[in-house]
Amino acid sequence: MTDRRPVHSGGCQCGAVRYALYAEPSSVSICHCRMCQKAFGSFFAPLAGVPKTDYAVTRGAVSIFNSSAAVERGFCNACGTPLTFAYTQPGCEPAGENIDDAVYVSIGSLDEPERVKPLKQFGTERRMPWFSDLHTLPESPTEESTTPEALALITSSNRQHPDHD
Repeated sequence: MTDRRPVHSGGCQCGAVRYALYAEPSSVSICHCRMCQKAFGSFFAPLAGVPKTDYAVTRGAVSIFNSSAAVERGFCNACGTPLTFAYTQPGCEPAGENIDDAVYVSIGSLDEPERVKPLKQFGTERRMPWFSDLHTLPESPTEESTTPEALALITSSNRQHPDHD
């Protein structure tokens, strides 16, 4: 596996865990279910799946939390970044997925998340009712909404691992 060239790489916020994907994700989605909302501390979980044989941890170790009898979620034990999702019981995946041997990585943990576009949504019964209005909210880039002093402090004390090794 490690002699193959990765198609994607990623890792946690602090850099303790890094991983590689050796294939393009075959299943890219966002899940709005309440369990995913809580696991990500967000309104949905963006996930990209590959066969387990096309996924490898290249640094550190992923800690596992079994959020149900059918699902395990991987995260960095040092910084808490959600990293992986996998079904532990065959047949529990949504209709049409049919990849019991898959591991899903959080799209936000990829080094280049913009390269992986979600193609479907699950758990839409819990989707926030105001999502369709997001594009109407006022917008501003970080540099315009943060004072230069605050931006300098954030930048100079940044403990986030870069999006590469």
